[in-house]
Amino acid sequence: MKHPMPVQAARRIQSKTAKMHSGIVPKGSFAARAMSAAMKNKVRVTAASKAPVPNGPSKTGNPSGGGRGNNPPRK
Repeated sequence: MKHPMPVQAARRIQSKTAKMHSGIVPKGSFAARAMSAAMKNKVRVTAASKAPVPNGPSKTGNPSGGGRGNNPPRK
């Protein structure tokens, strides 16, 4: 993915398409696919910035036990 689709651009595309088709955005149209891609990009960016460290060390000082995420974080 060279340039992710921003939500503002997808909204602009969807608005123009809806105006051309009496307020309806056809299923599978470029506007629908653009909005889908933009929302997926937005979720990825939001999830990446708020994601907890997977399998981080125990914060209580005690080991969590086998299979409970007490592995050191990846570098």
